[in-house]
Amino acid sequence: MQFQDLLAYKKAFALAMRIFQVSKSFPKEEKYSLTDQIRRSSRSTSANIAEAYRKRRFPKHFISKLTDSDAENSETQTWLEFALKCEYIDQGTFDEFKSDSEEVGKLLNYMINNPTKFGSE
Repeated sequence: MQFQDLLAYKKAFALAMRIFQVSKSFPKEEKYSLTDQIRRSSRSTSANIAEAYRKRRFPKHFISKLTDSDAENSETQTWLEFALKCEYIDQGTFDEFKSDSEEVGKLLNYMINNPTKFGSE
């Protein structure tokens, strides 16, 4: 199994790509603030899952990287709230993205609470 096979990774990566597509329509003045931040945090969620998987032989490192991923996922939710309040996305898009982000969070928490199921010793 590779990290790309993990459901949490697949869902986090898909969400990051959808956020990327939507954020293309954000105003130019947001390029170095909201647009950059939401893309970074959403991408970092899946990147930290990949890093965690490579460290799975060391339970504390595995859990630490997954915790980092969960934090980035929460940050993404915050940026989504800003995008909604600034009217860069509509309520339906926000609800869909937030729901997907919450699902990623649940998957991450399952991995954090069950590291041995993912090859951690």
